[in-house]
Amino acid sequence: MFDLIDTAITGDQFLLALHDTLIMVAVSLGFGALIGVPLGIVLVVCRPGGIVANPVVHQALNPLINVLRSLPFIILLIVILPFTRLLVGTTIGTAGAIVPLIVFVAPYIARLVESSLLEVDEGILEAADAMGATPLQTVWHFMLPEAAASLILALTTATIGLLGATAMAGTVGRRRNWRPGDHLMAISASTPLPPSPPALVLIVIVQLIQTLGTRLARRLRRD
Repeated sequence: MFDLIDTAITGDQFLLALHDTLIMVAVSLGFGALIGVPLGIVLVVCRPGGIVANPVVHQALNPLINVLRSLPFIILLIVILPFTRLLVGTTIGTAGAIVPLIVFVAPYIARLVESSLLEVDEGILEAADAMGATPLQTVWHFMLPEAAASLILALTTATIGLLGATAMAGTVGRRRNWRPGDHLMAISASTPLPPSPPALVLIVIVQLIQTLGTRLARRLRRD
């Protein structure tokens, strides 16, 4: 018989792991959206043929986002350790994991938002222009409402991706001395006999996120 690694955790530790996981995802998604959504909008409006075409801005942002998107998360996490320490004063704990998660998800959201806004029919933009709408009014009153359902699905995808990234973020997110980590993805990955309770909880969380996102997007499309 193979010796199984002892990964037993107490109920309190499990609740702490659940709390830390939700905090990491919620805070990272919030700040990532605050950065990524405007970036995605800028990419669309400043692209050649956009409503405020600006090749300089577009050519500066586009490669930067491509670079950040192309880096494997674990490499990105290690590369920005000095920045993480400078920003929050530590590279461990939940705070130390949140910073790289934000840097990871912001360009991801930017690309998803860009794709969603590019789906807006040209007729909508022509109508906005015919009514004399400013670029800001065009984005706020025409593009965003028209792409709302697609944007909800994009944020749903980003949220689920963040949940998966917390497994690697655990390399800097450990605190206290209990094993195997202080978030659900690490516990689930380290449990030798699936399906483990943490894995089942993660499955439920992902299903809830996807279901809520899909239903909200469907409702917006009907409206």
